Amino acid sequence: MNFSLHTTFPTELQDEWNDLLAESITHVPFLRHEYLNAWVDSGGGGEWPPLQLAILTARQDGQLKGIAPLFFDAPNRRLMLLGSIEISDYLDLIVCPEDLDAFIDGLLDFLPGLPYEWQTLDLYNLLDTSPSLPVLRAAAERRGLNLRLETLQHAPCIPLPGDWETYLASIDKKQRHEIRRKMRRLAESGVPNRWYSVADRASLPGEIDAFLWLMEQDPEKAVFLTPAMRAHMRRTIECAFDSGCLHLAFLEINGEKAAAYLSFLYLDRLWVYNSGLDRRFMEYSPGWVLLGLLLQWANETGLTEFDFMRGDEDYKYKFGAVDRSVMRLTLER
Repeated sequence: MNFSLHTTFPTELQDEWNDLLAESITHVPFLRHEYLNAWVDSGGGGEWPPLQLAILTARQDGQLKGIAPLFFDAPNRRLMLLGSIEISDYLDLIVCPEDLDAFIDGLLDFLPGLPYEWQTLDLYNLLDTSPSLPVLRAAAERRGLNLRLETLQHAPCIPLPGDWETYLASIDKKQRHEIRRKMRRLAESGVPNRWYSVADRASLPGEIDAFLWLMEQDPEKAVFLTPAMRAHMRRTIECAFDSGCLHLAFLEINGEKAAAYLSFLYLDRLWVYNSGLDRRFMEYSPGWVLLGLLLQWANETGLTEFDFMRGDEDYKYKFGAVDRSVMRLTLER
């Protein structure tokens, strides 16, 4: 494989990049060309200073075979994956399974020649099932390099049976009763209510404003939503809509938005990214109700998985999620 270094984001590779991602060992929305382009432009929503890109591509007979979407964190002398750390739940190298060993061998041979004084290859947010992990370990051992692996966070998900009643029967009896009770209480309250997902591009700016307002009702999320992060979130939502994978859902009670879930509808899965709610409506449990409605819709639509992504909040397991983890792999020169 012939490796090349890109120090600016390769906008011309969009089609090749996404085509390779579709066949890659890890296919997640956070590795799409559009998402990472937006992430680079905003420095991860202000998480990073101006980035020194070190995006590596590998070709064989002219065909794109692998991408290591990296940047150089100069103060800590490390190479990291674009998307690190806070706002991209799952990351990885982009390479087909049959090319993984050759790509990683070539990558580790190419990295020492980069024009950066890096000491560590520091890869965040790899799923614990990523094929990269054992291949990187074996390649590091062959070279006598020090590799460490640590668990960062839980990333629970719900495999969907495709039927609402079958799904409910699969979870704890007490929680099943609680979900039914809260959904029924709102439905039978006589208070006007409805849920919907945003489908109109013209209305999207106002819907984004409403979602961000609901997010910032949580004091921790209000701190998170700096001006730079708000601008990044807006661009990410618009990008997802334009790519056909946005699922921005609202629950309205008495004509007002009471809860919202921002998700990606991608690869027959719902990837739940963030949420917000108006505490004035807590008597109706709007967060739980909307989550139940989304799960019912996801089952009836034929989706295969409801991915809560990073975070071990208790409610995720009450809804029947099974556990997974995201990992951090560090490799010292």
